[in-house]
Amino acid sequence: MPQTLDQFFHDFQQEYLAEAEAAAAFQLAAFMESVAEEIRENGDLEGFEFCHYDSGRGSRVDGYWLDDEGCLGLFVADFDFRHTVESLTQTEVVAAFNRAATFFRASFEREFYTQLEPVSPEFGLARLIHDRKSDIKKLVLFLVSERRLSDRAQAAEARSVSGIPASYEIWDIARLHRLRESKGQREPLEIDFEQQFGRGVPCLSAALGHDAFPSYLVAVPGKILADLYEKYGARLLEQNVRAFLQNKGNVNKGIKRTILTEPSMFFAYNNGITATASSIQTNGGPRGLEITHIVDLQIVNGGQTAASLFHTRRNDNANLDQVFVQMKLSIVAPEDGEQIVPKIAEYANTQNKVNAADLFSNSPFHIRIEELSRRMWAPPKAGELRETKWFYERARGQYADEVAKRVGAEQRTFLATFPKHQVFNKTDLAKFENVWDEHPRHVNLGAQKNFVQYALRIAEAWEKDSTKFNELTFRTIVARALIFRACEKLVTAQPWYKGGYRANTVAYGIALLAEVAKSKGAALDIEPIWRSQAVPEPILEALKVTTAFVHEDIQRPPAGISNVTEWCKRPACWDRLKAELPTLAHYLPNEFLAMLIPLGAVRAERRQEQRVQVMVDGIHAQAAVVQIPPEKWREVRDCLERIRPLADVEVGVLRLVTQNPPRVPSERQAKVLLELLARAQDEGVIVRPN
Repeated sequence: MPQTLDQFFHDFQQEYLAEAEAAAAFQLAAFMESVAEEIRENGDLEGFEFCHYDSGRGSRVDGYWLDDEGCLGLFVADFDFRHTVESLTQTEVVAAFNRAATFFRASFEREFYTQLEPVSPEFGLARLIHDRKSDIKKLVLFLVSERRLSDRAQAAEARSVSGIPASYEIWDIARLHRLRESKGQREPLEIDFEQQFGRGVPCLSAALGHDAFPSYLVAVPGKILADLYEKYGARLLEQNVRAFLQNKGNVNKGIKRTILTEPSMFFAYNNGITATASSIQTNGGPRGLEITHIVDLQIVNGGQTAASLFHTRRNDNANLDQVFVQMKLSIVAPEDGEQIVPKIAEYANTQNKVNAADLFSNSPFHIRIEELSRRMWAPPKAGELRETKWFYERARGQYADEVAKRVGAEQRTFLATFPKHQVFNKTDLAKFENVWDEHPRHVNLGAQKNFVQYALRIAEAWEKDSTKFNELTFRTIVARALIFRACEKLVTAQPWYKGGYRANTVAYGIALLAEVAKSKGAALDIEPIWRSQAVPEPILEALKVTTAFVHEDIQRPPAGISNVTEWCKRPACWDRLKAELPTLAHYLPNEFLAMLIPLGAVRAERRQEQRVQVMVDGIHAQAAVVQIPPEKWREVRDCLERIRPLADVEVGVLRLVTQNPPRVPSERQAKVLLELLARAQDEGVIVRPN
């Protein structure tokens, strides 16, 4: 049942209060982090740094993010921990945006940072704006409010601030509610070509048969595509394409050369883009069929083409009048999006080392972690009798959906089994893991880029041996989650912590402990953490040492770098911290060092868990095979035989499941059958279990 706005307001408030309590954070910080996560998931933002400054005299800012394309997002909050949904007026909207613009103007036009405390986050932000003014190409002001925007309020018109093009985004409680009610999907992007560009876009219908999704071949003017990218940026790109593109961040030289030297040949030379939409409107005009309106346009392949058009026009003053881009557009209904869009993206991105589907929530790795999270009971904490589970949110909005579909006693049981503070999602997972196993700098680059690094590493490891991901993996993830969250609370409580740079301090503080273990040919024993569902005191004491060192060190960036957060993104930051590791290790408590176990013991435990996972995989394969009826297996057989003769082994295992009644295959035979099934599905066979 859909929630009312009042119900959502209450639940959302409880969510960020729980986050504030779990991380020992201020309510404002927890509120801003929660909303920023929603905005990031919607595609309007790559990352977020909390930074609260209120002059009390007309200037305020509550967070920011500067991306690789020179787009600076500045946040201002309307937050007073209200108890009911109140109205936000037009006058208050204008005043809030003016306060954020005043901070930007003061930082951009004069040395405002000299009036601020040198080690404070607001000093770093003001100095960043001043020092990198030539890099800032666009300003987006975000107003985040716990109130509902008045129906009489009008949208803020885009204008420039200090000569920088600016746009204005209002994220009020009603907009957050609409996003959640859409079952966790993005807020759809609507484009009216006639209104925005004065004309529709020429297209040809390419629908094939009754069962095919409506498809179109479109010739998109390069100027329109560049304009769309300039206005909507990364939000125009499907999430995984967006993540990969952000990870590269460069303009394709071949595309640029064609734009500048042979623009009329762009359509012939370029591979074009592949895109999806949930719906379109078309009109027949003098030039033939045209798309006039499109809902939820998402580029699933060719994102670099769109980005290169925009950057080449901006940086090289390129004329795009003769440039046209071919686009294959598939119309996919929202309810089919989760299943269909990943396939379109996967097959359209086959040239990549790692397919785009490796990042999707329905990749095998994410499905396994989800299955483990639903199955494995965590031991009760000290003083408690009840076991609980950790909920891995493989797809956005899963947890809220599971809670909403239950009422009364059933809902209370679910919440007791899966407590809110034991929920984690894909970007959380990447964060918990990368500080231990990968370069901790990635965690400081923002959630999307960190997740890309994690996905690339995991996809490669999964391809080599999927049995490495098992119950031990899940226990390790949970232990690392407990350490990460405990470290956040620990840092907040330290006398040396005055606010700011907590995320950087936590990431590097934990990473240093991992480096100490590696230097001794050992690893941290996670079993005591899993058994107690708490972080032992020796680890907390060790974290006090490493985080204090990190916090002091990162606030002394080298000459030429004024922003601490920017310094933490550079490899040199981690190199400098690691250089002090031998000295730092002497200050760690012996009790912590006693919790390290030799890597040989770790490898032995991993091998044992892999043997168990092999058996589990076999049982799962058998279960999957017997759910498919014999007539469907006959369709699989006939499809594959049309391509090439089947091997004797393949014929034999198919005979088991195509006869009536079918026989249950062995674990090894079931795995062969699933491989045959995957091949048939690649050829278009649609298989649904009983």
